[in-house]
Order: sequence, then C-alpha cells, then structure tokens
Amino acid sequence: MKHKFIAKRYWKDQQTAMGKSDEMAKTFDDVINLSLGDPDLITDDIIIDGAFADAKAGHTKYTDFRGDSELRTEICRFYQEEYGMEVRDEEVFVCASASLGMYLSLEAIVDDGDEVILQAPFFTPYPQQVELARGIPVELATYEDEDFQINIERLESLITERTKALVINSPSNPTGNCLNMETMEQLAEIAVKHDLLVISDDIYTAFNYQNPFVPFASLPGMRERTIILNSFSKNFTMTGWRVGNIIAPDYIIKTIQQVNENVVFTTPSISQRAAIHALRHRHEIQPAMVSEYRRRMFYAAERVNGIRGLSVLYPPKGSFYLFVNIKETGLSSAAAAEKILQDAHVLTLPGPAFGACGEGYVRIACTVGVDLLCEAFDRIEKVQW
Repeated sequence: MKHKFIAKRYWKDQQTAMGKSDEMAKTFDDVINLSLGDPDLITDDIIIDGAFADAKAGHTKYTDFRGDSELRTEICRFYQEEYGMEVRDEEVFVCASASLGMYLSLEAIVDDGDEVILQAPFFTPYPQQVELARGIPVELATYEDEDFQINIERLESLITERTKALVINSPSNPTGNCLNMETMEQLAEIAVKHDLLVISDDIYTAFNYQNPFVPFASLPGMRERTIILNSFSKNFTMTGWRVGNIIAPDYIIKTIQQVNENVVFTTPSISQRAAIHALRHRHEIQPAMVSEYRRRMFYAAERVNGIRGLSVLYPPKGSFYLFVNIKETGLSSAAAAEKILQDAHVLTLPGPAFGACGEGYVRIACTVGVDLLCEAFDRIEKVQW
C-alpha cells in the first residue's frame, strides 16, 4: 500500500497468490481448500513426544549458531546413509525453514544487479526473494510438452555476464515433475561451462513415485558449486515447526551464519530437537505417509483426466501437487480458478502465480484425504465450462 511511512519499494501490492488463498478459503462455508501445500496430517507422535521430552529436559535455550550439533551430525549421517554422499559438519547450517534458507543463501551470494535464473514454474516466493537480495530474477520456462524438463538451449540463451546462479526444484512445486538424470547431467555441464552456482531446492525428496531421488550435488564436480536447501516441513509433515537446513561449501555457510545472526540468531531449539527425532526414526515415520500421498496423487490424477476440459501428466512423478491443464476450457488460469471456486466451492491456485509459463494451468495440492478429494472432483465434474 502507498503510505509515507511504508518503504516505496512496497507501495505496489506484492501479495502472493498463496497469501490471498487464506482470504479466498473463507468465500463459502463448504470450501474444499486444495490451494496450499500444508498437509492435513499432523506430525508423528514419535517426533512430538521426543521434542517435548527434550524441552522438559532443558533444550529451550539458544543452540550453536549453525544449529544443534546433534542435528548437524544426523544430517551428515542421513546423506551418507541415503545417498552415499559425504557431508562435513562445517558444510551444514540449520535454518528456520527452507524459505528462510533460500533468502539467506541468496543474500550470501548475490551482488547488487546479479541475475538468478529460476526454473519455472517455480515456488511463488522465489522472485521476491531474489529481489530482497538485490538481485534480478530471470524466468526459465519449462513446458508440459517437454515433460517440464529444462531445455538446455533455452537456459544458455538466458545466461549473461551477470548470471550468478540457477535455482532448480525437483520434485517440483507446482508441477510435481522430476528432473531426469540426462537433464541434471546437462545442467552440471552448463554450471561448469559458465561458472554458475546451483541452488537445489530439495524439499520433496521423500515423494518420488517413479525413480529414487538423486541429489544434484552428488553429480561429479557439483559439490563445490551447489547449495542444497532442505526442510522437514513436507518430508515429515512439520510445516509449523519451521526448521530446515542448508548444505553448501563451508565459506558460503560461514557467510550465511553471519547473515542469520542478524535475522533470527538461531533456529528454535525445540524444533531442532524435533528434527533430530524425525531423522532418527524416518524409516518408521515416512513409509505410511508417503504411501498415503501416493494414493491421493494417483487418485486425483485419474479423476482429473476423466473430467472434460482438464488433463494432467500421468502417472504422477513426485511431490503432492498436480499442475492441471485447463486450456481446453478456453478460460484463462485466473478465470478457471475463479469458476471452480464459485461453481464448485473448491479452491485452487492459478498457474501464473508460479511464473508466466504457468498460464493455462491451475495447481491442486493433494493435502486432503481421498474422501474429500472425491467430493472436490465430483463438484468440479459438474462445472459447465
């Protein structure tokens, strides 16, 4: 809003589609909210009970500035056990969410006017996060008819002398797609050729329905030029705990620590203890959760593809989002999302919220059970396009 006491850079409304969704969800009393990636499941009792026992035992103070040493050890052990990837303690930083981790990483590496290329469709905060770090976001479009893979020629056409980094996200929010090995190997070659950093937003690593997750940083030569962002929000249904981690070369981690000391000082100690229990008990906690989301995704994709005017890539590859093609309806993304809300009382997000190449799509988050998904698609099926 425009006001003399508001910084002029915020005079233009920059509210995101996600930010508006909370208001939209109150439009009708019976809205089925498929707009946000906040799971209906709650954090497993193993994590909650362990964290609260630790709190009662005294873990209520500041932790080490890079994070609880036990948690850093568990993160290193996780990467070794799951991916055979050696991570040193000094390469790990625990942050109050991966969203904050993205800002901290950008603030640490971006000089004024540096360009950061964003794999699009992208997580909606990316562009503003780049701008907060005084950089320039550059959209790298990917398309459904290319399996949402990054086109290397298109990428190279966007690289300039000011390009500092490339942000990738696989499995993807919002498309649910995954970068294949061929694409990642080509990206690695481009990173070396143009001396780029790659920020790999690895938020949905547990949700791969076709092929096992492979960290981009594990590719030859990529450890020294990759910043990994991870989070416990989705992999362990811990959105409200606000805890994530960054893995990067130690000199970047030192800079991130300096920035963070002026932002939140340290990540909440109780949330860090919860993260320790999550990693230690992941084999007990994750299988049933991932199986449930897989069931929802495959059900939702089948229903979408059975509704006139709508379609989605099938079978689903990852995350718990469907990027639904609505082009056959003849409506814009915003109009289609509004019609679905008004006529079916189902809340989705219009595709352009995730970048210009998202026009022609709406995003659905499969964060409710199959029974509620069934009700949502029964309603959408009756919409007259």
